[in-house]
Amino acid sequence: MTDQFTSVSDALNQLLLNFVNFIPLLIVALIVFVVGLYLAGIFGRTVRRGLERRKTDPELILLASKITRWTVIVLGTLAALQQVSFNVTAFLTGLGIVGFTIGFALQDVSKNFVAGLLILIQQPFDIGDAIKVTDYAGTVIAIDLRATEIHTFDGQVVYIPNGDVFTNPITNYTKASKRRVDLSAGVAYESDLEEVTQTALEAISSIPGMLQDPAPTLHFQGFGGTTIDLTLFYWIDTNQTDPLTAKDIGLKSLKVAFERSGIEMPYPTQRVYLEQQA
Repeated sequence: MTDQFTSVSDALNQLLLNFVNFIPLLIVALIVFVVGLYLAGIFGRTVRRGLERRKTDPELILLASKITRWTVIVLGTLAALQQVSFNVTAFLTGLGIVGFTIGFALQDVSKNFVAGLLILIQQPFDIGDAIKVTDYAGTVIAIDLRATEIHTFDGQVVYIPNGDVFTNPITNYTKASKRRVDLSAGVAYESDLEEVTQTALEAISSIPGMLQDPAPTLHFQGFGGTTIDLTLFYWIDTNQTDPLTAKDIGLKSLKVAFERSGIEMPYPTQRVYLEQQA
């Protein structure tokens, strides 16, 4: 009985001794972890400020600062675990297996995350650009690692998953320094087509931001039911005007010029014949 009591007492003493010896290691590990968090914030801000001074794109600044911060946090965590004799190799192996399992279960989330990284790196558009993706067109408000936020031209706020953004065609209106405007109309069959061409080209010459290179052109497209159909093609500088405004001004100017020159733009008509039977 005495021997059993002595054995239990020795075990408790050894456990208490191990705990006392573990306390300094735990304190050191906590200090290392806290220092790692502090350094992560410092390094993240340093990278952000350095890239801002170099006038780097905001998307790359965001990506670089986040990667730097989380890299330092992970390294600090691993260093803290080593202070308490934690088996880091086995932990990383298990973490890789768990990460693979979670990644397989959350394929859509992983796809959007990877696509978000690629978008931030490749930069097909910037914050503030006017773009069109799938059926949505508008201004880019934010780009994060899950979705791209767009303020559409009709006032909606749309979050498009990065996987859809990356795998679909992207139209970036902002990066196009010049755009072509197509303006269709129709004139009467009796019209002098040379006069129509000259009048139309003169009518659109005063559109703000219209470029002379490439020069504006007019092409007759075919014979319609009541008109000879034509299309005006002209290019504009997107820094001075936008395609909707340029088309609106062009249509108004064309109508006024045709009316002044007596060029008729007939609307569809029908002729009805009445046959009287005996």
